[in-house]
Amino acid sequence: MTEHELRKQMVSLARSMFERGYSTGGAGNLSLKLPDGNYLATPTGSCFGRLKEETLSVIDIEGNLLAGDKPSKEVQFHLAIYKQNPDCNAIVHLHSTYLTALSCLKNLDTDNAIKAFTPYYVMRIGQLPVIPYIKPGSPQIAEELSKRAKDFRAFLLANHGPVITGSNFEDAVDNAEELEETAKLYFLLMEHEVNYLTDAQVNELKEVGK
Repeated sequence: MTEHELRKQMVSLARSMFERGYSTGGAGNLSLKLPDGNYLATPTGSCFGRLKEETLSVIDIEGNLLAGDKPSKEVQFHLAIYKQNPDCNAIVHLHSTYLTALSCLKNLDTDNAIKAFTPYYVMRIGQLPVIPYIKPGSPQIAEELSKRAKDFRAFLLANHGPVITGSNFEDAVDNAEELEETAKLYFLLMEHEVNYLTDAQVNELKEVGK
């Protein structure tokens, strides 16, 4: 896709997520890798429902602004992931209702916040590690995500929200949608006896996803 097409796609899919309540006000941020090797990102304080193609931020891998409005301060943790994972070409960071609620719970399994109960969660996300609470905007978030970037497709920032990657922007959005729906199901099933997938079933699904 050309840069123009990618700009249109980011604005369109961001608005779709906003309209479904995945982001409110100026919460959350997005980025994707451009054909020239630079990155397109949402500007600081911008609303997913009111993005403009022409004001989206263009930055290089060091975070230098090349065009558009000033990028979100959280773009630094996006760049940390890109540096460590060459298969990642897009990132979605949300403050979506169910995943943010999940991030606020005590005693989560920090290796995997959601034990697998659907095949789609395994095939799209696989595992959801929890990053301990760090003040939003702190460079420590980038440091923590950098350590895990090669091994996971998504992360849950404690008391904050999810960070989801993808092979392209549409893939990252699809992954984010599947993960938010899984978190919704998690809360719906909390008072019920859940038929979790076995380790063998999970491993079989991971092989399919390779």
